Amino acid sequence: MDHQTFDIAGPVLLAPKRFGDERGFFSETYNERAVAPLLGGVRFVQDNHSLSAPVGTVRGLHFQIPPMGQGKLVRVVRGAIFDVAVDLRLTSPTYGKHVAVTLSAENWAQFWIPVGFAHGFCTLEPNTEVIYKVTDYYAPDCDRGLAFDDADLSIGWPEPPAEGYLLSPKDKTHPKLKDLPTCFG
Repeated sequence: MDHQTFDIAGPVLLAPKRFGDERGFFSETYNERAVAPLLGGVRFVQDNHSLSAPVGTVRGLHFQIPPMGQGKLVRVVRGAIFDVAVDLRLTSPTYGKHVAVTLSAENWAQFWIPVGFAHGFCTLEPNTEVIYKVTDYYAPDCDRGLAFDDADLSIGWPEPPAEGYLLSPKDKTHPKLKDLPTCFG
């Protein structure tokens, strides 16, 4: 499986192969033996699937704290997203820095976001569907968030639609990085 790493240690962009013909295509989207050397032998326990109908829907920035921290392997099966991972590992030289990629049904890329990162995305096309594998189960008491629009993060989000970004009530209340308690040592 082709892959790309970044200046921030941890996140990886994966590129599964697609084999097409007049019938459509076939793709092996996950193979533990192929990704283990790239992702450190993680174990996935749950798959999630979201649909975001309007362009400009923002989900995030989300993360779970220990003992239920989640790594995520994200892919888009319809539409496109601007996908972001923010380093929240306090001892990391890249604390507060981010990696951003575009994932789409067309480019077929997958984005690995390890434990210790906040994750969020903005939809670029209507009716975008995102599927992601996680390394631990959802735990409401460990669920946390970070303000997606924190100026200190310097994330170059796509231009919002005329009516603005669409966020959940919960995502509108997340703290800024400077107000976030230490979550990952």
